[in-house]
Amino acid sequence: MIQGMAEILILYYSAGGSVQRMAELIAEGAERVPGAQARLRTVPKVSAGFERAVSSIPEKGPPYCENRDLEECAGLALGSPTRFGNMAAPLKAFLDGTGALWLKGALAGKPACVFTSTGTLHGGQETTLLTMMLPLLHHGMLIVGLPYTNPELNATRTGGTPYGASHFASVADDLPLSEHERALCVAQGRRLAEVALKLAN
Repeated sequence: MIQGMAEILILYYSAGGSVQRMAELIAEGAERVPGAQARLRTVPKVSAGFERAVSSIPEKGPPYCENRDLEECAGLALGSPTRFGNMAAPLKAFLDGTGALWLKGALAGKPACVFTSTGTLHGGQETTLLTMMLPLLHHGMLIVGLPYTNPELNATRTGGTPYGASHFASVADDLPLSEHERALCVAQGRRLAEVALKLAN
């Protein structure tokens, strides 16, 4: 961490790569704000019995998130693919393990936003985003949405909601992010970093 920089934590679980690409764009948006830097983190898969993966280090990509990443961040972007209209089990399992942070109010007052990707256009983007906000509200975080001052919200014919960035990836998870989806991811990262810096000052 660079001294004097506000750390924006982009924490995500990605199964097919789309959520990871969104996370990278959100990080890009955050780092366009002077004084902010992005910290990308992911979470391990869970087995059918909901046991954590054996590996403690990912084979590739960013490291697994630790509670100290949450404690040190000035703002949080939380991303997951949709599973039955809700976040995926690996991210939920990680959040369920943050009770110690909740007890001491480590995240209270920090801004947060959410993002998701679905296999079908009406596959639960909005319900996933809204339910992802619930544990953040329990932590006392301040939810930062995407306002309609972003013209892409009115223009998009794929993903993009006022509740957070979203992406329609297709069932095979092979559709690239559209121009509007990309712009909204960058805008969300920038907005989160701007709010985090204002609150820090």
